[in-house]
Amino acid sequence: MVILKSSAEIDTMRAAGRIVFGALDELKKHVRPGVSTWELDRIAEEFIRAQGGIPSFKGLYGFPATICASINEEIVHGIPSKKRVLTDGSVFTADVGAMLDGLHADSAYTYAVGEISPEAARLLKVTEESLYVGIKEAKAGNHIGDIGHAVQQVAEGAGFGVVRELVGHGIGRTFHEEPQVPNYGKPKRGPLLKTGMTIAIEPMITAGDPATRTLDDKWTVVTVDGSLSAHFEHTVAITERGPVVLTTA
Repeated sequence: MVILKSSAEIDTMRAAGRIVFGALDELKKHVRPGVSTWELDRIAEEFIRAQGGIPSFKGLYGFPATICASINEEIVHGIPSKKRVLTDGSVFTADVGAMLDGLHADSAYTYAVGEISPEAARLLKVTEESLYVGIKEAKAGNHIGDIGHAVQQVAEGAGFGVVRELVGHGIGRTFHEEPQVPNYGKPKRGPLLKTGMTIAIEPMITAGDPATRTLDDKWTVVTVDGSLSAHFEHTVAITERGPVVLTTA
């Protein structure tokens, strides 16, 4: 069931979103070769709690950390560890959620670690571009398929792969709500977008084949062919004025 939010609830989610944005911005200062994903997780948790928020991911379905920390071919759900250290030329995705007064916000960003290859830089650029093209379609009267189609056109048009097994989602008092928000689809198909809906739009794009597999830790999802992956995400409210990004300053 799709749960519509009141303007007051959206305001609270916007406040939670500012905390998430701040955490990702704080991580940007520390993402560099030699830093462990455990250290980045600690920094994010301390920031979220200092702002009065609660990390959404910690304990969610049993996940053990504040951020999902994914490197290179890892698409999502990487577990932070002191043994997992960033290296020059890699790409690192932090997926962060925060809850404030019972409402969640969710965002992800893929960082360049040191000097990355031109193709890796193009992957990051196109993935972020596909997110914002998708957001433009998140308006009342459109359909979920309009968002996915827009993302797919940008990503596949640039020669990249769109992950099918992982999708965006509704969000609010529960972290994962209906509807699912795929990053592919056909215009005017799928659930109708209505004022008051809040959704997480999150393109997960690969440099190679988009097929996935899950590692033995039961969490980390990687590309089967070992190709790089990028992941950008915002929480968006459908309003009378059009789409409003909640996970920003």
